[in-house]
Amino acid sequence: MAGYPRTYLLQDAGETIEKKLTLWQQFLDDVWSSLSDTHMWMGVLKVVLRILVILIASRIIRIVVNRVVDNFMNPRASKRLKLRTRRVQTVGKLLKNAATYIINFIVLLLVLNEFNINLAPLLAGAGVIGLAIGFGAQSLVKDVITGFFVILEDHFSVGDVIEVGGKFKGTVEMIGLRATRIRSWTGEVYILPNGNISDVTNYSVNNALAVVDVSVPATENLDHMVEVVKGVAAKFEDTNIVGKAEYLGIQSMNASDVILRLAVLSRPNTQAVVSRHLNAEVKKAFEAAGNPRYYSMEAMERAGS
Repeated sequence: MAGYPRTYLLQDAGETIEKKLTLWQQFLDDVWSSLSDTHMWMGVLKVVLRILVILIASRIIRIVVNRVVDNFMNPRASKRLKLRTRRVQTVGKLLKNAATYIINFIVLLLVLNEFNINLAPLLAGAGVIGLAIGFGAQSLVKDVITGFFVILEDHFSVGDVIEVGGKFKGTVEMIGLRATRIRSWTGEVYILPNGNISDVTNYSVNNALAVVDVSVPATENLDHMVEVVKGVAAKFEDTNIVGKAEYLGIQSMNASDVILRLAVLSRPNTQAVVSRHLNAEVKKAFEAAGNPRYYSMEAMERAGS
């Protein structure tokens, strides 16, 4: 009887091993049966083929959409629609990116559907999450929507000189869907959320008028002073001007001075450079005419400050 427990344990261990081997054999048989199932492989092949068709079709659709955007935004179309080149490039990239995101999202849903995944709860959850994000990030949504319309309606482009709200003036370095970066001529960089951009003045769209006020002593001969100023206007040349400089007449006068006004149409955002050049030419003309007592209004303002 002393050896009975040991015999019993050996029999029990043998039965356990035999059961495990039986289960393993059943598992192998099931796997082999599945692998040898023709209907299963036909179903897998159909799923793979449908997924390949979806991917190929999405690729073709993306190429077609990009071609349509490129044709719509080509230089001839932009001239026909009176669109600026930078705006065409920006809007074209934006439309392509939006189309890519939408197509990829639809492809993802179709592929998940091929694996018999129920999309209704997924779409419902995505809708709830999107609604929560919309309520929790209203300022972000406002910035994105405003940025989209800034790009689409061409309020300004990268490289333009603008002034926002009468406070921030400089060159646009970057336009994003959320924020716009502006660099002032003194080096400061302003990053403005698009939702806060209002009352924009764009100095880079149309030609600008450079105006120079010439102050001459009231005791001098007016006709002589006017002839000198008209001579400068007739001969004035600058690479930034559009047309000829004009003498407009007497702007104002007092007991000591008479203000003569000159004006010339210049290229966008070059009026300051043109005004300085015109001031210098008028000064030289007065010196050559023997009347060094000429002062421009800008020089008087600088002397007073």
